[in-house]
Amino acid sequence: MAATKLSRSVDGDRPTGADFIDIRALAAHLNLSIGTVSRALNGQADVSAATRARVTEAAQALGYSPNQAGRSLRRKRTSTVAFILPLAPDSIMFGDPFFLAVLAGVQTVIEAAGLELVVLLARAEQDALAVLQRHLSRGIADAWILAATGRDDARIALLASRGAPFVTLGRSGVVADYPSIDLDFEGMVDVAMAQFLAAGHERIAIITSGPNVNFSHIVTARYEAALRNAGLAVDPDLIHVGRVNVAQCAAATTAFLALERRPTAIFVMSEAGPVGVYASLRAVGLAPGRDMAVIGQRMTPACAALDPALACFEVALGDLGEALGRTLLSIMKGAENADQAEPRLWPMTWVPGGSVGSPGS
Repeated sequence: MAATKLSRSVDGDRPTGADFIDIRALAAHLNLSIGTVSRALNGQADVSAATRARVTEAAQALGYSPNQAGRSLRRKRTSTVAFILPLAPDSIMFGDPFFLAVLAGVQTVIEAAGLELVVLLARAEQDALAVLQRHLSRGIADAWILAATGRDDARIALLASRGAPFVTLGRSGVVADYPSIDLDFEGMVDVAMAQFLAAGHERIAIITSGPNVNFSHIVTARYEAALRNAGLAVDPDLIHVGRVNVAQCAAATTAFLALERRPTAIFVMSEAGPVGVYASLRAVGLAPGRDMAVIGQRMTPACAALDPALACFEVALGDLGEALGRTLLSIMKGAENADQAEPRLWPMTWVPGGSVGSPGS
């Protein structure tokens, strides 16, 4: 992700458009990871001599300097980090502490570095790129944390083009090689599907977010792969892609139940959605767990009150926030800590519950 264009000047010695490049631009130019470039610049033995020579030559030719890469921290204008936070009505209604816990972790790290953390709220109906552009134009922050990344998230390219330090909570499906931490959705789906299959379920439905949400593509692809690996056909009627609030998850469950061959299990990729699934099942006299196996995405306050106990996943949210903060600081400081800027998947812990039974149990 280049901070400046890497087109050559007339003399071929420097890139045009700026007097320096950062480590992300150098890595992109060489088609290497940021971590590999960092280790090569620091002379570490796990990088081949040929790669070290290639990196060093490119760094000299393009005007890269570790001292210059650290300018963003030493010459900060506002001493402020901005976290753009999406407003999710269902999360507010059901007391979900996800972002509050993440923010607490971020703040611990940011404040320890002598910086301030500001939270910028973005309503669901607002254009995410326009929101970021407006705040960038006001110069309110030196570095940025983005959440709720989209499938094709133009905010990432915008920040990279500005040379602004940033990290995302979530991945984009189009842009690659930028600093991010995302939940391990692949691992989550693998565990959930293994639980369903081990219990004897073959008609497994899934409820997940709309196509603009990147993790929905990850989850759906992994779900379909698990079915095929088990020798089962993928039935499009068992896949709900769309809004996943409580009401929509209840409606999706009702639609599943109306099928001639209805599912015996439902995987709910929604924070509060299992509340709607339970309500829809009970409305027609079905018992979660006994008549329909259910696995949820994450243990939230609303889901913790469900009976039978919802099988789902837990996340160390405070630790996740601290990791986001450390990653952003490493980018602001420059090359010496660039390994921390590599994309990462954050683990989730399986929480068994009474909501997973065998078909017809």
